[in-house]
Amino acid sequence: MSFFFAMIRLGLGNLWLHRLRTLLTALGIIFGVAAVIIMVSIGEGTKRQALERFERLGAKNIIVRSTKPPESAAAASSTRGRSIRYGLTRDDLKILTESFPEAEAIVPLKEVGGTVMRKSRRKSSQSYGTTPELLQVANLRIARGRYLNQSDLDDRATVAVIGHELANELFPFDDPLESTVKIDDKAMKIVGILAPVGLAGGAGGALVGRDLNFDLHIPLTTAQTGFGDQIFKRSGGGFQAATVQVSEIYLAAPTRDEVVSYANLIRRIIDVRHEKTNDVTLIVPYELLETATRDALSRQVVLSAIAAISLLVGGIGIMNIMLASVTERTREIGIRRALGATRRHITQQFLVETSVLSLIGGLLGVALGVGLSIGLGYAAPLIAARLKSTFEMPTQLTLWSILLAFVVAALTGLVFGIYPAMKAAKQDPIVALRHD
Repeated sequence: MSFFFAMIRLGLGNLWLHRLRTLLTALGIIFGVAAVIIMVSIGEGTKRQALERFERLGAKNIIVRSTKPPESAAAASSTRGRSIRYGLTRDDLKILTESFPEAEAIVPLKEVGGTVMRKSRRKSSQSYGTTPELLQVANLRIARGRYLNQSDLDDRATVAVIGHELANELFPFDDPLESTVKIDDKAMKIVGILAPVGLAGGAGGALVGRDLNFDLHIPLTTAQTGFGDQIFKRSGGGFQAATVQVSEIYLAAPTRDEVVSYANLIRRIIDVRHEKTNDVTLIVPYELLETATRDALSRQVVLSAIAAISLLVGGIGIMNIMLASVTERTREIGIRRALGATRRHITQQFLVETSVLSLIGGLLGVALGVGLSIGLGYAAPLIAARLKSTFEMPTQLTLWSILLAFVVAALTGLVFGIYPAMKAAKQDPIVALRHD
């Protein structure tokens, strides 16, 4: 054991003697380890962010949504001023309800109104008639007040639950709760305020076609009797009317395993009932979740492979420096052999030096990689605010990536140090002593 520590002390002494060269040699390992940790943390952060967005929509949910069919500019101008009919119907809702009696929930949403107003403040309407089950199915939370209940539906109550951002815009200085807003010309009393929805404005918001924080929910029965099926929207300086009976349907499968089979059956039903109309789309978060997981894994493998090249370059750098060191220290090797050192002792000495070099580089690389990963997580929002953009750089440190990078760094030094060590050990002591 004392001999082993003596070897380490000798190796450290030789490395310290050439500090600058040691640092420059270790840079390859340092940057390689740091690159692996950073790349994996970015990949893991991006993956988790995507998974959270899709999970937020509900992994057991299938969203069937009315979509305005594509039309040419000429067709659009010719339809301006008259009502176009598209999307889901109440018959579609009835058939889906009858086709999936074991579904955990089937929740319709009906869009109403053109604008939401409060005194002089107004906002384009994202008002929907719905049922109390939406709160659970869509993973919404109430910040204050209450959500819609069955009594509201039975009484066709003129009550509303307002989204977080819409409440901030219409009530910047007042308390929205128990206040009144107007959907077009119909007054609604606010009985609840939704908690902020985390996927607002991001990929999740794009999936459902809107920022959920600007939603306003009223009882479905109130929407049907008070507003009818026509929706008037301001478009291109004028108004465009659309007739849509059901805007969206949330269908919650009993289990995740049944989501795909439910989605395939819904697609067949929609294809039959809306053949060639292209006015209904399906959003299946579970399928998107699986795709996102596979894509994130592929990206992570590619990023890690690219970062691993840095470790390979660092290992080659160590080997080159150690080969040069063998030539430089030929006379030292000859003296040690003349004093009784065996080939095994010479091999061990050089292996200790390369191992210590790679271990120190690995530790510094871990510190650099962890520090930069944490720093990127804090810096990205500041950069986005500075640039007034939606730039994101989510990071998530993982223990396995840190351990893997460090172990690979140690093995790199060992593997690339074997050849220089063997070359040093094979030196003829007589020839080595005569070397200048």
